[in-house]
Amino acid sequence: MQPSEAEMTQGTHAHKCVAPRNKGVMNPCAKPGPRDDRVSLPSSMPQTLRAPAHSELIIKKSRFIGCVQPMADRASAQAVVDALWREHPGAAHVCWALLAGGQSAAVDDGEPSGTAGRPMLDVLRHQDLEGVLATVVRYFGGVKLGAGGLVRAYTDAVAQALLTAEKVTLQRMQSLRCAVPYALEGLVRREIDAAGAELIQVEHGSLVQFDLRLPQSQAEGFVGRLNDGGQGRVGWMEIHHGE
Repeated sequence: MQPSEAEMTQGTHAHKCVAPRNKGVMNPCAKPGPRDDRVSLPSSMPQTLRAPAHSELIIKKSRFIGCVQPMADRASAQAVVDALWREHPGAAHVCWALLAGGQSAAVDDGEPSGTAGRPMLDVLRHQDLEGVLATVVRYFGGVKLGAGGLVRAYTDAVAQALLTAEKVTLQRMQSLRCAVPYALEGLVRREIDAAGAELIQVEHGSLVQFDLRLPQSQAEGFVGRLNDGGQGRVGWMEIHHGE
């Protein structure tokens, strides 16, 4: 492995027909009143990449080999980085950034703190990407670039790769939960079938509770059709993580 460029000090970087217990559930047996049929639905439509794209820059004799590719999680990203080290055993650094929700990461891999991983991550964020890994393999050419030069080099390596990358809309899924009187069970099932939604679970108590998933882009229309067909008797509940 080539020696690292020492350019600056490194940093460390069951329901009854009374008021339901579930907050936010409409009582289907209550007398009609002001309706609140709104369901909180995320509005952003981030993009991901269809396939890997590459770049290569030579800056003051240092070689920067960039790649951007679709990536679901940190474990998969680490496997890619490990493979790059095997492919480039003489490299000085393999820096990387992952934008994948709660598993996002920015790794400088020995470069001065904040000069590699974070700028790479910022490029991904500025282009509204999600589920994308950026990697840059650096072969040190013997000439120091300084902190500003490193930030520009790693930023440009990712940006150049993205210029040739094909972007696609990320198909996000939306989980929904609703409770209805038995008289509306057939309506809900028909709407689920018509939307091609995934029916996860049905519970029969004093009300019928449905848990389902469908593409986020279809969720708003689905909720609107059920609210219209149910005429105020569809109760929507929040689904908490871990349920």
